[in-house]
Amino acid sequence: MKLYLQIPVAQEYRAVLEGFTVDLFRALSPPFPRLKILRFDGSFPGDRVEVELQAGPLKRRWTSLITQREVTAHEAWFVDEGQELPSLLKYWRHKHLITRAGTHSIIHEQIEYRTGSRVLDALLYPILYAQFSARGPVYRKFFGKVA
Repeated sequence: MKLYLQIPVAQEYRAVLEGFTVDLFRALSPPFPRLKILRFDGSFPGDRVEVELQAGPLKRRWTSLITQREVTAHEAWFVDEGQELPSLLKYWRHKHLITRAGTHSIIHEQIEYRTGSRVLDALLYPILYAQFSARGPVYRKFFGKVA
């Protein structure tokens, strides 16, 4: 299943890429399930991000590996791929693409995930859509709102 969202922000695309820090990651964390950041190396190939998802007494580990990063004359991106996922997910690939759009940028959330069941994929879609849509105000707070 694929999920795509776009969020315009005021800063230049290379500055936005450099703003993907642990502070931004912490601010992007959804209210539920809560995330405990265990490791955050950054957004370069080989970097790891490890979190613990906490839902009441339940705790699940999620580890992603940054597999790609590139900056061109018009866009920049990095990709994180799930290595250790909560039992519900079988596959996770998230491309963080930032494109130049005149004097501002657009952050593209490009997510591909699989649970092993098309029905479960479809049921999970609105939850993921809501969680990733909630990132818009955070991105605008960090990188500015496009007038």
